[in-house]
Amino acid sequence: MINNEEFHDEIGNNHISTNAKNPVRKDAFAITDEEKIEKIKKDVENILLTLGMDLTDDSLKGTPNRVAKMFVKEIFGGLNPDKKPKASTFENNYKYGEMLVEKNITVYSTCEHHLLPIIGRAHVAYISSGRVIGLSKMNRIVEHYAKRPQVQERLTMQIVQELQQALGTEDVACVIDAKHLCVNSRGIKDIESSTVTSEFGGKFKDPQIKREFLDYIKLDTNF
Repeated sequence: MINNEEFHDEIGNNHISTNAKNPVRKDAFAITDEEKIEKIKKDVENILLTLGMDLTDDSLKGTPNRVAKMFVKEIFGGLNPDKKPKASTFENNYKYGEMLVEKNITVYSTCEHHLLPIIGRAHVAYISSGRVIGLSKMNRIVEHYAKRPQVQERLTMQIVQELQQALGTEDVACVIDAKHLCVNSRGIKDIESSTVTSEFGGKFKDPQIKREFLDYIKLDTNF
């Protein structure tokens, strides 16, 4: 019979998500960013000391503080709802009714199972139903949801759901092709493999429109 520790290791090592939303506690923002940095700084210091590192060395003295600031301000900054980009939309006055594709959006995220990087590209598309969104906003939405402990499936869905809400249409699609360093640098250590996830809404569920989108991003994958 599998015990709890083995069960949780099995979930993490196989990169299984157990929640469609990021599992954030209700009191996640009860303290300030500065207070979080101070707490994390002490934790990182303890980790390094436990590993046997000499924190009196000039190269390591600032590491706990740097890591803490990086966690709170940068790579996990997307957890804070106050940092969510404003998804301003505009009337589609020029009546453009075809697919709009923003491809090769850089994705830097962090696997929530091992806290190692996920690095890849997102390809996002929508068909306007009366509203359009600035191109840079699509990049910022990807960046916002990527900057948190993540699983790639959830990230793909969150990008689509955010754009659907902003644009008032179901006709949104996203494909992400990314490398997971928890696979590439540890465990199986397969440096060549990457993971592809997709979410197709509305008209993008139509095989012809889906194929057109995949042709645009030159991804030869059967969905």
